[in-house]
Amino acid sequence: MTQPAPSRRHAIADDLRNQISKGRLKAGERLPSEAQLAARYAVSTPTLRNALALLQAEGLVEKIHGSGNFVRHPLRRTTYVGGGYTPSALTLAEGALHTTIRTTNLGAHGHLTALLRVSPRSPLTEFLCLSYEGKKPHSLARIYVPRDLAPDDVPEGLLTARQPDQRPPLAVVRETVTTRLPTPYEATTLRVSATLAILSITRVATDITGRVVEAAVLSLPGDRADAIFTTHHTTEARRAEA
Repeated sequence: MTQPAPSRRHAIADDLRNQISKGRLKAGERLPSEAQLAARYAVSTPTLRNALALLQAEGLVEKIHGSGNFVRHPLRRTTYVGGGYTPSALTLAEGALHTTIRTTNLGAHGHLTALLRVSPRSPLTEFLCLSYEGKKPHSLARIYVPRDLAPDDVPEGLLTARQPDQRPPLAVVRETVTTRLPTPYEATTLRVSATLAILSITRVATDITGRVVEAAVLSLPGDRADAIFTTHHTTEARRAEA
């Protein structure tokens, strides 16, 4: 069966992708202008931009407004490890990221009331965590904790709000994973293309009294993140399933 010919934008993307993989276009190198590339491939500027958007979505090309399109340096990949109560949920394949954390006290509103199962205007503390690889934003996390459970100092990781000793232990951690396009805020903050898929993970921790003690919303660009979920079956659980 004859395969259909690739569209012009895919053909252009394939050619540029091949040049990048073979080192003809090197990391950090600026591509010719969009007008020059459109003339080289004999296509319209919109078609050329659609081709570049494919490479931007793959994380191969980065568009810097006012400067042009550049071949991206290889990005470190992070792995979100789910399926447990472990407070530290992100691991690095290599190296380390550094994180800035901004703490804000606020009243519950909008989706936060449902997420934390609280009344409107209930006092919360938000930890806005933005991790960087060098000077480039890498991932974003927004952590919400009831004000009376918020730690006195800044947490050291993405999910590390300490609870008082008297608080009942965790009973359930629910994680919801979706893929979607970034919001305008995420695209601007993470400096990613509006066409790059985001791995969005919402993690809600509940104690044995049924109270939500921590809710986190992680936004991980798909070109630099993976997620792994592991379920451990104990002997008792296997017997119950039998």
